[in-house]
Amino acid sequence: MERRPTGRPRGFDPDAALERALLVFWEHGYEGASLATLTEAMGISTTSMYATFGNKEKLFRKAVERYTEGPSAYVVDALDQPTAFEVTTALIAGTIATTTRPAGPHGCLGVQGALVTGDSARSARELLVGWRDDGYATLRDRFERAVDDGDLPPEADPAVLARFVTALAYGIAVQAAGGVAREELQEMADAALRAWPLT
Repeated sequence: MERRPTGRPRGFDPDAALERALLVFWEHGYEGASLATLTEAMGISTTSMYATFGNKEKLFRKAVERYTEGPSAYVVDALDQPTAFEVTTALIAGTIATTTRPAGPHGCLGVQGALVTGDSARSARELLVGWRDDGYATLRDRFERAVDDGDLPPEADPAVLARFVTALAYGIAVQAAGGVAREELQEMADAALRAWPLT
């Protein structure tokens, strides 16, 4: 009788498996992504998942890293824009494009991934709180430079502006997850950005 192979399947590609796990977490959140759903999507056994990625929490951490470097990579380019307003419009445009992709999950992994979690998922929730806080701090620092450079008026508050922009972006992500169309989200963003401080 021929023995069935166990563990890692032939041709197993950890990078492709992680990409599929990212999509599961993005669509279902941390708690909603069961091990069975993850391993089925990844095309591997639970044994292979643990051997390659560690436990579910470690897999989620790797998925968040992949999300930051992949779908959320527009943030880095946006921060390099020459003015604070261009930074903001690029961030919002990237948020709208990423959260309303025709294929794949809508919304933002960093917002929805662990909004409702029990005690067993506390570390996932804390990971995403830190992820969002880092994004806010980076944007605040960029706006502080804009004030120093005279791009924003001296009375502008970089911390408040950064909170405004991140709240707008995360609100867009939540609306997108609920099925609001890209065009409507852009109209809402345009209306919000009319309040931008002028130099």
